Amino acid sequence: MIPSPHPLPDPDLERRAARIQWLLLDVDGVLTDGRLRYTERGEEMKVFHVRDGLGVRMAQRAGLTVGVLSGRSGPALERRARELDLDPLIVGSKHKVADLERFCDERGTTPDSIAYVGDDLQDLGVLRRCGLAFAPADAATEVRDVVHHVLRTAGGRGAVRELVETLLRARGEWDRILAGYLDGD
Repeated sequence: MIPSPHPLPDPDLERRAARIQWLLLDVDGVLTDGRLRYTERGEEMKVFHVRDGLGVRMAQRAGLTVGVLSGRSGPALERRARELDLDPLIVGSKHKVADLERFCDERGTTPDSIAYVGDDLQDLGVLRRCGLAFAPADAATEVRDVVHHVLRTAGGRGAVRELVETLLRARGEWDRILAGYLDGD
């Protein structure tokens, strides 16, 4: 893998990561590779990477609340969200910034406590407001230019797992979370 073209200096990453309580994920292009697949009956299919699922579980073990903020919705996403205990599930968003603001008001939090990962133009407003912004390696150029950290991994191929490892290392929690897996938890 190639190094990130926009890595945060370690002290800045550590400072921002320490404030994060929430991890919100875009779906298409982040949890999936962004391609749309349809069955012969017109049903949409999504492919999720199992490493991203484990990354979500690691974030939850570290005390982060993980949810979705996505412009699309559907049964496959809803099923995956249930499997991973994702909350909130903000789907079908037509105005992601307004939905982010509503989320903050309802949860009594601020954007500084949120890490967000997005890959395309509709994510720009949220990425610019959150305390820590990530993009997969294959995100749109405009997105890669505004985030705090560009991941080395493409969307749908383990980018969320890489994000979680980066975040937990910056918070000094990686060894504790890893130890749980070494002990068989």
